[in-house]
Amino acid sequence: MPSTNLRLYADAQYASPYAMSVFVALQEKGVPFELSTVDLGRNANRAREFAAPSLTQRVPMLVHDGFALSESSAISEYLDEFFPGTRLYPAEPQRRARARQVQAWLRSDLMPIRQERSTEVLFYGPCSKPLSEAAHAAASKLFAAAEALLEHGEANLLGEWCIADVDLALMLNRLVLNGDEVPQRLAGYARHQWQRPSVQRWIKLERPPL
Repeated sequence: MPSTNLRLYADAQYASPYAMSVFVALQEKGVPFELSTVDLGRNANRAREFAAPSLTQRVPMLVHDGFALSESSAISEYLDEFFPGTRLYPAEPQRRARARQVQAWLRSDLMPIRQERSTEVLFYGPCSKPLSEAAHAAASKLFAAAEALLEHGEANLLGEWCIADVDLALMLNRLVLNGDEVPQRLAGYARHQWQRPSVQRWIKLERPPL
């Protein structure tokens, strides 16, 4: 049995979508871990004790038996290779590649949505400001990709649940939970993924005021 001496470093507000993704991955693997927070507002991520092992000075960071790793998708892939339990990525190579593609895309694109519907919408309450033209364009791009990925009406992206479902549902829920217009089928998918027990454990964490 692999060692389970694990510590996850997340942001102090538990609002990072990337920390959430790794938290869910650990929950799905069923391995015990300690959860620590880093106060990004006070630049604690730049302090030597965090910055040196993380390399990127970003959350999340996972420390496993003294091995420190940052960047959420790299952590999830590491966990899937190291620990038994629920698979985080499909076993079939092309589906696994597609899951990685979805994760990489959601982390590098759709910036207007991320800026105008921050994760505060998900964990602290909705935003009343209307979406800009750029955000509407980004939303259309998001919907088109999600519709293509879910074209056969599946409950999950790639036949069986994978960690990319968490990331896609979170991006959609930036809009769904704010009351913005989202195609009904995609809104249903996002709400369904949001009810997964591992996701609900993150949602129910006690958060400090902003």
